[in-house]
Amino acid sequence: MAGRGAAVTIGAYDGVHLGHRALLRDLSQRARRDGLSTVVVTFDRHPAAVVRPGSAPKQLTDLAQKLELLEQAGIDHTLVVPFDAERAKESAEDFVQQVLVDELSARLVVVGEDFHFGHGRRGNVALLRRLGAEHGFEVLGVRLTGDGAEPVSSTRIRALVDQGDVEEASRLLGRPHEVRGPVVHGDGRGGTQLGFPTANMAVPEDIALPADGVYAGHFRRADGTVHPAAISVGRRPTFYEPGTAPVLVEAHLLHFDDDLYGEHSRVSFAHRLRPEQRFESIEALIAQMRLDVAATERLLAGAERP
Repeated sequence: MAGRGAAVTIGAYDGVHLGHRALLRDLSQRARRDGLSTVVVTFDRHPAAVVRPGSAPKQLTDLAQKLELLEQAGIDHTLVVPFDAERAKESAEDFVQQVLVDELSARLVVVGEDFHFGHGRRGNVALLRRLGAEHGFEVLGVRLTGDGAEPVSSTRIRALVDQGDVEEASRLLGRPHEVRGPVVHGDGRGGTQLGFPTANMAVPEDIALPADGVYAGHFRRADGTVHPAAISVGRRPTFYEPGTAPVLVEAHLLHFDDDLYGEHSRVSFAHRLRPEQRFESIEALIAQMRLDVAATERLLAGAERP
């Protein structure tokens, strides 16, 4: 894979945010200077999903989107390492020997300054440097920042998404936060009872959703066409008692009338319009939905589509 040798970075790379991309640019520049190929070593799932499944963070990107974003960043190769119970027991030294030395012939390793790896997270930048001196690779521990000095982290972006602050999350991601999944049947009242048909997305449970509320954003179909959409994330409190309904992602595509069932589609969030709320009547809900659609049209008019 690595040819004459590789410039390697390792990590979950969840979100491939501005901090990640700054590191990848630096990695690519150094690799070109030294005639090396660039390799990202990442995992088929977040390590926390195996090590502490009860408190594993929701993900900003699924694996397919992560690989797309890494390719867009100009990386030559991505090595996806299966992470299971056996891998979680592997020592940092064994990981370095098997992956960085034997498989990739690493000559340069660039990671975040707080990077940890191996069983019990005992591996760190200092250990990498010691092992690098033994095996012939240089190690750089860098601070993940965007274009300026501002630190950027997946943890911070997850918190913003969880709060519904999709605008700030988008700024740190360098693009709108996006979720993916097939269009499935929902409650069946959107078009018939409310007059606003929706595409209901089956989003995997480990993907980070914005706080319950209504958003302006975009819906990308499987064929690549993109439509402005008013998007509801929540539990439909006008129709259900609190805590009794699952969270749904429902997108009303503006100026669109077609069958979307079964399509694997994408929804991105540009602006938060309002929190989810319970209405005393269906008529009041419909009136608010009209306002939401109008606000969506106004906010997205002329906006660049993701």
